[in-house]
Amino acid sequence: MGDNAGMSTAIRMVGFDADDTLWKSEDYYRAAEAEFRRIVGGYVDLSDLGGRLYEVEKRNLAVFGYGAKGMVLSMVEAAIEITEGRIDAADIHRIVSLGRDLLLHPVEVLPGIPAAVDAVAERWQVVLITKGDLFHQEAKVRASGLAERFQRIEVVSEKDAMTYARLLREFGIQPAEFVMVGNSLRSDIAPVLELGGSGVHVPYHVTWAHEAEHDVDATHARLRQVGDASGIVAAVADLAFGNG
Repeated sequence: MGDNAGMSTAIRMVGFDADDTLWKSEDYYRAAEAEFRRIVGGYVDLSDLGGRLYEVEKRNLAVFGYGAKGMVLSMVEAAIEITEGRIDAADIHRIVSLGRDLLLHPVEVLPGIPAAVDAVAERWQVVLITKGDLFHQEAKVRASGLAERFQRIEVVSEKDAMTYARLLREFGIQPAEFVMVGNSLRSDIAPVLELGGSGVHVPYHVTWAHEAEHDVDATHARLRQVGDASGIVAAVADLAFGNG
């Protein structure tokens, strides 16, 4: 922690999302989905195989949760449904292998992120809050080399207002003292704004359909949007000292 003399007391803690905020993630899921479409497309001639897969994924979220394991189980289920059971065992195995590849993909930290996290940590407490499969998320945090930069690392099954409220109580932080940085308006920003906190949106070039479903007002007084990691520190400072 750096010298906090002269700082506003309004903001005490900054949370960072992980996937597609600190490192690449959705690119690998999109590649797996494209391969799924090629496999299943060998059995049926449908233009919206991706949409059919998403329908299955969405209805399974409450059971399988987020992440590669849930996705591959939904892929298998969707493949059987779409082909009416005609898909053969070899292609089911190919789909399962897509999930294994997702779990083993390299962790590529996004440009400017280490410097941005370090700069924020000089002025505010920093925590990492990510959702998904515990084992996979922990492995990615370790591989990223970023773990030691965060005072706490939390892997949760869902990012909603209830989850953030629980975490903030555990942190001893009021919502108005908290800023969340992330690529997903649905998961990283909306629940925090609902509680009375602030958000910095860092859009990623691809977004899963589920995360694109939101009703966040882009002009919200406690929301800032930046193009990449280089704008994060200034955005948090603006929320702390500006009119947010």
